[in-house]
Amino acid sequence: MRDIRISIATIVLLLIFLGVAMIYSSSGVYAMQELGDSLYFLKRHLLFLAVGFMGMFAAMAIDYRQLQKYAKPLLFIGIVMLVLVLIPGIGKASFGARRWFKFGVFSFQPSEYCKLVMLVYTADFLARKQNRIRSFRAGFMPLMLVLGVVSLLVLKQPDLGSTLLLGASVLTVMFIAGARVRHIGMLGILAVPAFYFLVVKVAYRWRRIAVFLDPWEDPQGAGFQLTQSQIALGSGGLFGVGLGKSMQKLFYLPAAHTDFILSIIGEEMGFVGAFAVIALFIAFIWQGARIAKRTLDPFGYFLSVGIVAMIGLQAMVNIGVSIGALPTKGLPLPFISYGGSALVFNMLAVGLLLNISRTEEI
Repeated sequence: MRDIRISIATIVLLLIFLGVAMIYSSSGVYAMQELGDSLYFLKRHLLFLAVGFMGMFAAMAIDYRQLQKYAKPLLFIGIVMLVLVLIPGIGKASFGARRWFKFGVFSFQPSEYCKLVMLVYTADFLARKQNRIRSFRAGFMPLMLVLGVVSLLVLKQPDLGSTLLLGASVLTVMFIAGARVRHIGMLGILAVPAFYFLVVKVAYRWRRIAVFLDPWEDPQGAGFQLTQSQIALGSGGLFGVGLGKSMQKLFYLPAAHTDFILSIIGEEMGFVGAFAVIALFIAFIWQGARIAKRTLDPFGYFLSVGIVAMIGLQAMVNIGVSIGALPTKGLPLPFISYGGSALVFNMLAVGLLLNISRTEEI
C-alpha cells in the first residue's frame, strides 16, 4: 500500500501548503489592524503545524495496535478533561463558550482530543464485539451510552457542531461494522426532541436555520456572514481575482481565515481553486477507503474508517456552510483553516492512518 500512503501524504501536504498561503492572505490585513503584526496568525499557524508534524511522525512510528490496550484510559482522560474545562477558573471562556484550557499564549481544546480517542475506543469496542454488534443490548446500547456521555459534555461547552461531527463519525463506523439500520433509525427518532430543545428553543441556533433558508432577507444583520461568503465565491468567477487580492477579507467576511477560508480561496483562486480543494478531499476519502478495505486487523479497519469519516465529514460540513448548502457551524476546514487543536489532532489522525497502512505490509 506504499502508493496509497504516498498519495495521502501528498494530498495532505498540498492542503497544508495551500492553507499556509491562504491564512496569510486572508488574515494579514486583519492581524495588522487589530494586533499590529500582519504575520501574527501565520506564525502561530506554523507553530501549530510544527507540533502537528511531530505528532504525525510519532503516530507513524508506534505500533498503532498498542492503542487498543489503552483505549479506555485514553477516553477516561478525555472525559475528565471535558469536565474540568467546564469549571470556571480552569477552563477558558470566550464568546459565551467554555471550550479551552489556556497555557500561556496557547490554548488546548479537549473536544478535539476526544473526537480522536472516541474513534479509538469505538474501534476497540467493535473489534472485541464484532459478533454482537447487531444486538441492541450487547452491541449498540453500550457504545451509545459512552457516546452520549461525551456528547453531553461537549454540548455543555456549548459546541453543537463538534457534537454532531463526533456522533456522525461514530455512527458511520457502526453502520460499516454492521449495526442494524433499525437501531440507528430509532436513535434518529429519539434525537427529534433533542433537536427541538437544542436548536428550535435556542434563539441564536434557530436564527442560523432561518438565515440558512434565506440569508438575503437580512443581509446586513443575521445573514451578513453567509451573504458575504456568497459574494466572495461569486466574485472569484472561474479563475479568481488573484492571490492576495480579495476584497471580502478587508473586514467584510468574518472568520475569513478560519471557518470561511474556502470563500477566500474561491474569491482569489476562483472556481478552479475551490474545486481543486474539493477534489483533494474527495481523493483523500477515496484513498483512505482503500486503506480500510485492505486492512485485515479489525481494530485497524474500524479506526481507519473512523478517521476517514471524521475528516471527510468535517470537510463536507465546512464546504457546505461556505457555499450556503448547510446552516452555519463552527467547524474549520481540515488542514487549511487556521487553528490549533483541530489541526494538530487531524494531523495525528493522518499519522495513524498511514501507520495502519504501513503495518499491514509487515
